[in-house]
Amino acid sequence: MNVVVLSDTHAPRRWKSCPPLVAAHLRGADVILHAGDVCVPSVLDELAVFAPVHVVKGNNDGPGVVAPEVLELTLDGLRVGVIHDSGPAKGRLGRMRRLFPEADLVVFGHSHIPLDESGDGLRIFNPGSPTDRRRQPYGTIGVLTIERGVLEEARIVAVT
Repeated sequence: MNVVVLSDTHAPRRWKSCPPLVAAHLRGADVILHAGDVCVPSVLDELAVFAPVHVVKGNNDGPGVVAPEVLELTLDGLRVGVIHDSGPAKGRLGRMRRLFPEADLVVFGHSHIPLDESGDGLRIFNPGSPTDRRRQPYGTIGVLTIERGVLEEARIVAVT
């Protein structure tokens, strides 16, 4: 299963429409995870043209973005938790393990800082932002390959 992970698209201020390099990855997606700060629901409609979308609510999402604060789902046997803000870096792995005790992977956003970290039997993954890189050298997304309950590959991909 090919999963594209997005966060912090911040439309319409930053995301005017799907950037071409993001669309190139979305074309091969089986599922799209969005870790919040979509800001307007039209982004979700745009993404849904490529693959089913699972989204959580971010702190900048308007009232039209209908999404849970926390999401737990299973993708090809892999248990995944999704949240927008994972809190401070210090203690993050333990905090995410407590929040998602059954998860193999937790996807989050908010900081716009890409991260792929493992510990305590958990992998945490922040794709960064494709459109609002802030202090990062590139806008980024995440690409995951899942097979029979195993996260075979997780990549942070520059798209700007």
